[in-house]
Amino acid sequence: MADQPRLELTGSRLFTAWLASARASLAFTTSQAGKLFLIGLRPDGRLSIFERTFSRCMGLGTGPGGTLWMSSLYQLWRFENFLDPGATKDGYDAVYVPVAGHTTGDVDIHDIDAGPDGRPVFVVTRFNCLATTADRASFAPVWRPPFIDRLAAEDRCHLNGLAMRDGQPAYVTCVAATNLADAWREHRRDGGIVVEVASGETVATGLSMPHSPRLHRGRLWLVQSGTGEFGHVDLATGRFEPVCLLQGFARGLAFLGDHAVIGVSRPRENRTFDGLALNERLAREGVGPLCHLAVVNLTTGDIEHRMVIEGVVEELYDVVALPGVLRPMAIGFRSDEIRFLVRPTPGDRESAGKH
Repeated sequence: MADQPRLELTGSRLFTAWLASARASLAFTTSQAGKLFLIGLRPDGRLSIFERTFSRCMGLGTGPGGTLWMSSLYQLWRFENFLDPGATKDGYDAVYVPVAGHTTGDVDIHDIDAGPDGRPVFVVTRFNCLATTADRASFAPVWRPPFIDRLAAEDRCHLNGLAMRDGQPAYVTCVAATNLADAWREHRRDGGIVVEVASGETVATGLSMPHSPRLHRGRLWLVQSGTGEFGHVDLATGRFEPVCLLQGFARGLAFLGDHAVIGVSRPRENRTFDGLALNERLAREGVGPLCHLAVVNLTTGDIEHRMVIEGVVEELYDVVALPGVLRPMAIGFRSDEIRFLVRPTPGDRESAGKH
């Protein structure tokens, strides 16, 4: 039997204690290795690491009632937790089951969130737009930047990030305000922008590969992947205020109280990552990029905890927090488990014995 590829996930000394105090777990994706990871704690306090394989899984989002959304190579998946509150299965307090897969085709879905009706809103990067699901189509476009003149499968500006406010799209990030196929690649160092969805106005410029915009406690946070910086945008001036420097290509951002959890990758040696200030800054510090989850204190900017990922996984895409879930697992398609885990709706279960 061939040797399994090496994969090792190691938390810093207080990472598990912090996760326990937050009473939450984490989920993150890697498109490079095609894995969804669920990170929680075992009863003895050690890390619980659960993974499932999905081709090119990227964006993650949460919705009402504990829904988990995830994009893959050509589908958008909706997972639901099949356990009732307080119930467990094999020591896990959440079992995420892929109850629906919407086929979108290979449109390069990045960030995902839920609208007020629970339907997903997602970034269709290949078509430079925000979209939702459609019953008789791959997707239904709902918005595109004003500098994009038409819907085209050309990835003209690398629209990648979405921040929601009260269930509505509020801000997006683009690598450049360009309107030609792949033209954004020429502007990775300082062409990045933040656009307000409602007005179509550009509220920040001069960024380097911005990703993962999120609104949290009245501030618009994001990462500048090209510089390795995490910080927030002053919406009055458009100025980016850095909070900390991360040891790698940052992408994926979630919040748990006073802390941000950020995905950090080892950038590949290709044209997307060449020539970025990040590489120069790490060289000056005398360190190389490290694949890890960084836990940043929002008040001090200190990277207080991290979970390092070594082996076959070198790039992360997205991360979400799962508050109130201590040890999650998920059902995949490579075993018979999905055949036998069946859950009628609670009302139907209660009335089934009355007929």
